[in-house]
Amino acid sequence: MKTETAVQTPPFSGRKQSLIEDARRERGTSGGSGSAGSPGPSRCGDGCVFEDKDGRVTLNILFTLSNEKNAGFFKAGKIFETFEAKLLHIESRPCRKWKNNSTTELEFYMKCDVHSSDLDVFINALKRVAGDVRSIPEEKGPWFPRQIKDLDRCNLLITKFDPDMDQDHPGFSDSEYRKRRAFIAELAFRYKQGEPLPTVEYTAEETSTWREVYRQLRSIYPSLACRQFLDGLQQLEKECGYGEERIPQLREVSAFLKEKTGFQLRPVAGLLSARDFLASLSFRVFQCTQYIRHSSSPMHSPEPDCCHELLGHIPMLLDKEFAVFSQEIGLASLGASDEDIEKLSTLYWFTVEFGLCKQNGAVKAYGAGLLSSYGELIYALSNKPEYKPFNPEETAVQPYQDQTYQPVYFVSENFEDAKIKMRRYSTTIKRPFAVRYDPFTCSIEVLDQPRKIQNALSQMREDLKTLHSALEKLGSS
Repeated sequence: MKTETAVQTPPFSGRKQSLIEDARRERGTSGGSGSAGSPGPSRCGDGCVFEDKDGRVTLNILFTLSNEKNAGFFKAGKIFETFEAKLLHIESRPCRKWKNNSTTELEFYMKCDVHSSDLDVFINALKRVAGDVRSIPEEKGPWFPRQIKDLDRCNLLITKFDPDMDQDHPGFSDSEYRKRRAFIAELAFRYKQGEPLPTVEYTAEETSTWREVYRQLRSIYPSLACRQFLDGLQQLEKECGYGEERIPQLREVSAFLKEKTGFQLRPVAGLLSARDFLASLSFRVFQCTQYIRHSSSPMHSPEPDCCHELLGHIPMLLDKEFAVFSQEIGLASLGASDEDIEKLSTLYWFTVEFGLCKQNGAVKAYGAGLLSSYGELIYALSNKPEYKPFNPEETAVQPYQDQTYQPVYFVSENFEDAKIKMRRYSTTIKRPFAVRYDPFTCSIEVLDQPRKIQNALSQMREDLKTLHSALEKLGSS
């Protein structure tokens, strides 16, 4: 799936649930600048306050006040004045629990800084005039999902190439196509992690488009696609009904994929932001569209569609080595800066989307953007484009094309070599922590404390003991 780094608010947004969520999302999209340059957390309470060189701390606090005659607000203001608290941000709204009561209260979120020696007294003083006083954690960087259910929040769409907005989209003038797209998109909007994947009853016209794409691409795969892709496609044709006659359903493909490499599918309404899409990969979840390209342009789509996903991506995700490579790009993105996200999405573009590799002395395609585009697949393996060896530092800053064929392609020696190079590159991404995926709980463990690292090492030692014992048994047999 193509990803973009620009952030645009989708028309169906409005999913923020509270002032806390608003505050966290705001900090996340600003790259965590509120804590930039801070030496580290103080020992004052559990609100994750950060102390600067002058001994002042930044505090994020929630509380409620009665708005009757504004008395509570003025008393709270007096406390801020007394302790010389510098107000950095403030917002308010009617408190939900009093919504139907004639005596209303207001809920406030404030970000301020106070002197560290006054912190406890300041909070206690505020509790005397306000209700439900709580401090909330300061994010150390952009928000990212910690549990697989958090992927329900990774739904920021990019409106680029949208048939409702882009006049150059093949479906822009086709009202019936746009209605159909909206219907399928709604299935993805409603989906929650863990629910059965939605089924789409495809029309005869949609199946006809799939048939034409499948037939044309299938005829050139044997000579141009890499061995892993051909092996994966053969498995899908045997086990999941891949062929010209029907468009495979995500539910059956996802079940087969999970059995083979641990990856699973999740429906998505369109082109996701790079940060949300890459974050999903860290859980071995691939966000997959279910709509199909417009019938007037079957061999080209300006955006990801089910031909791109099911034909381009899924066969490669059946390869264990490639699945690990894809997940590691996702893990490297968690908590990364906007600049690093842009570089990682470019790396994804030139590998998972448009990557080439060497096999048996020849160059073969493994990128989904190539394997789902008849014209570019032939072009990429002709003598016309420029080839460069895959080098993450150079690849990450290479300009790319999303409107026409790529002027340059990067060639990997093999997936193992690409994985080693990506791991080395990932260590250059500046984060105050490392992350580790726990496949038993489908969660991300943030390794930011010695205790957590020691527990991870202990688990690794147990795994090494098991492997050592297996080697001994082989040696004695």
